[in-house]
Amino acid sequence: MANALVLGGGGFIGSHLVDALVAEGHRVTVFDRFRDGIPAVARPGVVYCAGDFLDRASLDEAVVGHDWVFHLLSTTSPATAQADPTVDLQTNVLQSVELFSACVRADVKHVYFASTGGAIYGPQNQSEFSELDQTLPVSPYGIGKLAIENYLRYFSAVHGLRSTSLRISNPYGTRQQPHRKQGFIPIALRSIIEGGDVVQVGDGSMVRDYILVDDLVAMIVRLTRTIPKHDVYNLGSGHGASVSDVIEAMRRVTRVDFGIELREKLSTFVDRSVLNVDRFVGEFGAVDLTPLDEGIRQTYTEMLEHHRG
Repeated sequence: MANALVLGGGGFIGSHLVDALVAEGHRVTVFDRFRDGIPAVARPGVVYCAGDFLDRASLDEAVVGHDWVFHLLSTTSPATAQADPTVDLQTNVLQSVELFSACVRADVKHVYFASTGGAIYGPQNQSEFSELDQTLPVSPYGIGKLAIENYLRYFSAVHGLRSTSLRISNPYGTRQQPHRKQGFIPIALRSIIEGGDVVQVGDGSMVRDYILVDDLVAMIVRLTRTIPKHDVYNLGSGHGASVSDVIEAMRRVTRVDFGIELREKLSTFVDRSVLNVDRFVGEFGAVDLTPLDEGIRQTYTEMLEHHRG
């Protein structure tokens, strides 16, 4: 049993991870900026620490006494990082370095960092990407994530801080915030529920690797059960779905004949991003993945309940 600190544990992936770690028998502390300093949903047995990721003293205090630190916080999205790259540098990259320094001082045993599995490989002409492929990000978001991965390698080499970077594909599912400008599936489902059009960026041929958050968390938990052999893992479904494929799946699930609003894609958007997960499967075994239609159905059902409530 470990003492685990989840930075961003009140968020989409973080809240699911907290549930899974508790189910594994670990002692869990959540560090996040809660509205009014109070978590929206408090889970029994979990310690909640309201803090500011940008405050060094808060980080120093939070990491003390923990074996594992899960760094799931991000102050930017791909869109906001592109709008102002300096914000990503000054907040995400700089503060991550502060966090890792705090982990060294507190003798943390292992850091798990939520990187990106799409933007980090960049617009290379490949059907899928493995951890051995070149990382050629062209977006500030991907560049920042890669910089943080490399700083973790520095802290490992110089200070012996063990870490694992998780190159996550495109997670979706329950508890995802559709009001934020990230996540095609929840944003589209919100538009459908509100009777609006679904925004399609590009001609519908862009391919992404979608994974239900429950399946993603199951993969992360497996990584914690032993010392990983590598410092970076792709975490995704290993299969691609185009924007058009997802739109058709949403039509099947919602049974709504919604309209489409076409928008031009940004120059930094990658046309195809599918992750090869052979490294993970070979070491930890395959996870039973939820089919896209079923995952969308679960997400849509929850969002409908909140909308009606």
